[in-house]
Amino acid sequence: MEHTPLIATIVGGLVLAFMFGMIAHRLKMPPLVGYLLAGVVVGPYTPGFVADANLAHELSEIGVILLMFGVGLHFSLRDLLSVKSIAIPGAIVQIAIATLLGLSLALAIGWPLGEGLIFGLALSTASTVVLLTALQERRILETKRGQIAIGWLIVEDIAMVLTLVLVPALSGMLGGNGASLDGGELFNTMALTIGKVIAFVAVMLLVGRRVIPWLLARTAATGSRELFRLAVLAIALGFALGATYIFGVSFALGAFFAGMILSESELSHRAAEESLPLRDAFAVLFFVSVGMLFDPSILIREPWLILATLFIIVFGKSLAAYAIVLAFGHPLGTALTISASLAQIGEFSFILASLGASLGLLSDTGRDLILSGAILSILINPLLFAWLDRLKPWLLNREDKKPLKGESGTRIISYPYLHAHAVLVGYGRVGKLVGASLRQQDQPFIVLEDQPEVVQMLREQGTPALCGNAVAPGMMEAANLKSARWLLVAIPDALEAGQIIEHARKINPQIEVVARAHSDAQIEHLEKHGASYTIMGEREIAKGMANWVRAGVEW
Repeated sequence: MEHTPLIATIVGGLVLAFMFGMIAHRLKMPPLVGYLLAGVVVGPYTPGFVADANLAHELSEIGVILLMFGVGLHFSLRDLLSVKSIAIPGAIVQIAIATLLGLSLALAIGWPLGEGLIFGLALSTASTVVLLTALQERRILETKRGQIAIGWLIVEDIAMVLTLVLVPALSGMLGGNGASLDGGELFNTMALTIGKVIAFVAVMLLVGRRVIPWLLARTAATGSRELFRLAVLAIALGFALGATYIFGVSFALGAFFAGMILSESELSHRAAEESLPLRDAFAVLFFVSVGMLFDPSILIREPWLILATLFIIVFGKSLAAYAIVLAFGHPLGTALTISASLAQIGEFSFILASLGASLGLLSDTGRDLILSGAILSILINPLLFAWLDRLKPWLLNREDKKPLKGESGTRIISYPYLHAHAVLVGYGRVGKLVGASLRQQDQPFIVLEDQPEVVQMLREQGTPALCGNAVAPGMMEAANLKSARWLLVAIPDALEAGQIIEHARKINPQIEVVARAHSDAQIEHLEKHGASYTIMGEREIAKGMANWVRAGVEW
């Protein structure tokens, strides 16, 4: 039989990830848990089929590159600069606190200073894939709290890039392999590293801003979808690899800047769509590769050290981030979101652990503790977000009690003067377009939205808006739904939309309800719950085309 480790690794990883992901879903757990367990099954520490760990790790890096490229497509330079006041000092302080906690644990059990420092640094940085997956699933990636989390992550990545370059230079001084550097050599090494990062950013902003959009526009002009898809992948992977080999920065950082520069192009949405299937597949392989690193026997050998490591990751650095965000005057919901986002470790932790072990700075026990801490924290992270989702009604209620700018402080502001108006539920991409059309028609309307930042923006623009879930007690009454003529449900979740429509029908049986759907099954579900008219994008495009043909024939 022909030996094909690459094919076996990809097929074995994806098939088992699918099987365990389905089992996790049936057990009401995130599919991510199943992906990790699939990695444990194909790893070297369990009997049966063993996938190639090195190949799995390299495949997972492609997932990280595509994921960061996709984030960059939705995250402009202006967004990054808008959160610099909290992301830079917040990430630096949080890294320092987590490193100090890890170092203290290491010194307490008798490890040398160098090993404790590597151990603490490895516990201080969050996983890119886990954080972005959680934010995307909850549709908060483009909100203010999502921007803060991404900005925080970028600062952590830059700090880890500097760390990975400095650790070999400092290895001898810290008790590992290598020669000790004097003050001048150390300064030169640090200056060179920082200079490379600055040079990379400058090249991307000055050269990449012209080259990347131009290249994609020329490719789109050919009319070939295959070439366009290939151009998107070439830009994402090529700039990520070039950033690593030329400037010494991480794959993730290079891909992020490529996507962020491309976001200024009108073709950014199409680029995001083309990279989505491969991004999802390779992101799954990332979790499988993490699971392969886990040696379950350490749970028996060092249970107390694992608990202490997990406490630092999940509680120690999260509490630090929570306090920092609150200290900068941000809402409680934002502080909890950032804390939950950072309550895990990932890619850079593995890289730093491998580097420390190769330099003689980290023992096998230290490496296994970092890996087990990563696995367990990634497993716990979805549970933290699930707990946060359950707190969402309480947080929204608390934010309503705590007035936005210029308000007096009632629990829910009401708009009794509205009459024959439209109630618009959701102010995302579709909701914004609907709102713009209503303004052009001078049609009065009120927005129901669960993101406080969006509500604040609307009120500052003079648009009536309420913060909270549309089915929460008092929300429909505050929007004066009894006097409304239309209910426009612009959210993409058909199940939630069905609940909203059913609740609205009880308050105002005569109201006209218009909702959006993505399939015939969703249309049937929404109409069953009381929708007067349901719009599906593909169907409306087809009607529009047919109408143009009919108009031409009649003419």
